[in-house]
Amino acid sequence: MVQETNLLMEVPKASRPRERLDQFGEKALATHELLAIILRTGPRDSNVMQLALRVLNEFEDLHSLKMASLEELTSIHGIGRTKAIEIKACVELGVRVANATQLKSGTITSTQSAGTLLQKEMRDLQQEHVVAVYLNTKNEIIKKKTIFIGSLNSSVAHPREIFREAVRFAAARIILAHNHPSGNPDPSEADLVFTRRMVECGEMMGIEILDHFIIGVDDYLSLREYGII
Repeated sequence: MVQETNLLMEVPKASRPRERLDQFGEKALATHELLAIILRTGPRDSNVMQLALRVLNEFEDLHSLKMASLEELTSIHGIGRTKAIEIKACVELGVRVANATQLKSGTITSTQSAGTLLQKEMRDLQQEHVVAVYLNTKNEIIKKKTIFIGSLNSSVAHPREIFREAVRFAAARIILAHNHPSGNPDPSEADLVFTRRMVECGEMMGIEILDHFIIGVDDYLSLREYGII
């Protein structure tokens, strides 16, 4: 183990794949560096970077590596059964991720459909919740998330939390909603200020604020129809 550790330390810290991924992101790494992170350690006579290159040199391309059997992998010097299993597991996970599709939760077809959906979900909440509904270009719901709980005049009600998620989910549009536990959906001045602020931020980022609903017990108010958006 001492010899193995020393061989790993021969790689300059700035060139170690974990450190490089942490600093520059996964796309900056070469294929052998990504594989080295999975392998973690090399055998006694070489470091993990050399082992990763050795594995890749055994196969014509990544497709051949994907199709490799456990026996083919373990025939490579430095790859035992455990490392071979880990490689196969990572390859299969990559295949499943590549084939995954973004889940949709219905399509927003009108102000009424959005308002009715949100009122049904939020009208009985005893505390004020702020919810963002993230849509793609077809107005399909790709994510619905409670951003924070509390009054809109609180310092926690900040656009960055909402737009961070929009960027994460590659949303084209956002519908906002918050409930008034009093049951009265009439907007407060804080509601209007927050909505205008969100619209301005959306215009700068190229992400449209489609509407902001205030949810009461028996009714809802669309701030688009109200003329604020």
